[in-house]
Amino acid sequence: MADDKTQKRAAEFIEPFRVKPGSRVRLGKDFDPAFKAGVKKKKEGVALLESGVSLLSEYQARLAAQDTWGVLVVLQALDAAGKDGTIRHVMSGVNPQGVAVHSFKQPSAEELDHDFLWRYARRLPRRGEIGIFNRSHYEEVLVVRVHPEILNREKLPPAAKRKRDVWQRRYRQINDWERYLTENGIRVVKLFLNLSKEEQRIRFLRRLDLPDHNWKFSSADVRERERWDDYQKAFSEMLSHTSTEWAPWYVIPADRKWFMRIAAASVLVHTLMDIDPRFPTVTKAQREGLLEVKRELEAQAPKGAALDPFEHKQRAVADGRNGHEPDAQVAPPADASTSE
Repeated sequence: MADDKTQKRAAEFIEPFRVKPGSRVRLGKDFDPAFKAGVKKKKEGVALLESGVSLLSEYQARLAAQDTWGVLVVLQALDAAGKDGTIRHVMSGVNPQGVAVHSFKQPSAEELDHDFLWRYARRLPRRGEIGIFNRSHYEEVLVVRVHPEILNREKLPPAAKRKRDVWQRRYRQINDWERYLTENGIRVVKLFLNLSKEEQRIRFLRRLDLPDHNWKFSSADVRERERWDDYQKAFSEMLSHTSTEWAPWYVIPADRKWFMRIAAASVLVHTLMDIDPRFPTVTKAQREGLLEVKRELEAQAPKGAALDPFEHKQRAVADGRNGHEPDAQVAPPADASTSE
């Protein structure tokens, strides 16, 4: 069972980031990109992140073993907010086989021949897996809204492109889809990395100043920066209309990368603790079968070796607290006799 105290602390820590369903969000006024929730120093933050990564590792192993729930992490942000770094640091301790990361670029011709959710549905996590969308289906109410000419390339019938209500319909469709996923065992964790305009400017300059970071820079990023106010409005509308009880948004302060990673890890840890996946248990009959196999393996021990080295080591660790180590049960030597 999940540690109630740890889960409660995580819930309290992430509450300021949660967008209350039904609330009206004004991003620039309601959420501070430099907020750090009382964590005073980066050194303290590093320790908190290590703790969070450790918990993620434990719960991801349980999630994979139970094979019942999947977790979809949605990451949205403007350029230079730190999506890639968040994935790299937060997921550093988990088994790579249990995580799949998908980045979505401009739709292909095949993808444009389908509905706007089709390409995202194809990349959903399996049960027991954590899937990460680096940008996601929310691009359809962000980039497409800021650049409505993209809508004309989506081959929609005229009625579906009416600008008067297209965004409201897409919000509803996304909410319905995420509810469907949740009701079918896929938990949706939505993180918006909230970066200030000045911090973005500083990070762009850093990419220009460092030769090994030049590859990260694109002139398109600067062109999109010119639409800052349009994006802030689109983000605010998105958060207002798609933060639901079953899939709420969390606005993560992104001006301090170290704090952003702590906050993102905390939301994911809280979600996994809420799911509380368990390692599968075996039946009595299955246990008897395992014990029979154990006896067969012990019988194969070389002469003089511990019958079960792992069990012996575990007993030694436990009894070591009492100041002594137990004798190992060993296979008798080949020339063993009963003489005194």
